[in-house]
Amino acid sequence: MIKVPIQERSNWRAQAQAIGFKFHTMHGEPYWDEQAYYQFSLRQIEQGIEAPTAELHQMLLHIVDKVCDDDELMQRFAIPEPFWHMIRRSWLRRDPHLYGRFDLCYDGNHNAKLLEANYDTPTSLFESAYWQWIWLEQQVSAGLLPRQSDQFNSLQEQLIDRFRHLHKLNRSKRLHFSCCKGTDEDKGTVDYLKSCAIEAGIRSQFVYIEDIGVDEKRQFTDLEDTLINWCFKLYPWEFMFEDAYSSALLHSKTAWLEPSWKALLSNKAILPLLWQYFPNHPNLLPAFFADKKHLLPTHLGVVKKPIFSREGANIEICKNGKVIAQSSGNYGEEGFIYQTYSPLPKFGDEHVVIGSWVVGDEPAGIGLRADTSLITQDLSRFIPHVVLG
Repeated sequence: MIKVPIQERSNWRAQAQAIGFKFHTMHGEPYWDEQAYYQFSLRQIEQGIEAPTAELHQMLLHIVDKVCDDDELMQRFAIPEPFWHMIRRSWLRRDPHLYGRFDLCYDGNHNAKLLEANYDTPTSLFESAYWQWIWLEQQVSAGLLPRQSDQFNSLQEQLIDRFRHLHKLNRSKRLHFSCCKGTDEDKGTVDYLKSCAIEAGIRSQFVYIEDIGVDEKRQFTDLEDTLINWCFKLYPWEFMFEDAYSSALLHSKTAWLEPSWKALLSNKAILPLLWQYFPNHPNLLPAFFADKKHLLPTHLGVVKKPIFSREGANIEICKNGKVIAQSSGNYGEEGFIYQTYSPLPKFGDEHVVIGSWVVGDEPAGIGLRADTSLITQDLSRFIPHVVLG
């Protein structure tokens, strides 16, 4: 795994705007960064990332099965008790799911370590699946990358295939896509997924989360009072459980993407349970709930993470009793988990995390995020990658 400087495409910003990649720059700072790329060997991809991703995914499903069968474990996830039965029914039905992303610490030489799983509303999908592939093709055509250059990236093909499979299960249903207003990144991600669904033959339309209502039968509807029978929402389950219309979830016939059992996998409580059921697994870091955090070796460093934290919010890294990094945010009231600190690989002045994607139940590709901070957050830059050798 090496970082390689490369010349930017002269017109990439205009291209990005033309296809709707409006969040390539956020708050005046670059989000997409193509002044360099990260290069992997095929062995590093297949053995170091793809194989562990497949195994970690199966481990997560094993944990969901355990949690759904145990009230005490369910409590650990800070999910309101009225929704436990809904989650259990969703899992027992094996309600179909779409995708997920693991955040991995990997330097190309040592075992990849799982930092967290983002299995409900993972973002950076459009740039992983589509935009970095366009960059690769154009840089190869320009002669700036070797002809044999490749990527670990079958995301778009697998997403379309997955939507075809879901379409067979919901043949007569229109699929609503939804996210909150005022978020270019979320809207761009949802628009991309909607295009994949349309390619798979699914009738689709968009409605903002704020515009979803509830009718007299406690069913969800859009602005035209059309029943929402099937809905992809880029909106966390823990938010849905707290919303004014949350009680309607218990009566609704809407099929959700992601299904409610995914609430267990967008939650940092999964990390201590992974360590409990798969102790000393080569791709896991020791992790515990607050009542057992004393079991972590402080000389290696400890990362404190809120159970519901997203995009690196409210993270604190301590080593030898000193805080070496922390981030702000609005999480923490729900409780924390504690995980052994595994420093991200550093190239120059940037720390790099690998997002490894799963579509359905199969590994599908990667996207890299880089930051000068030890904590990867929402504005951390996206860097393309290449597979050679």
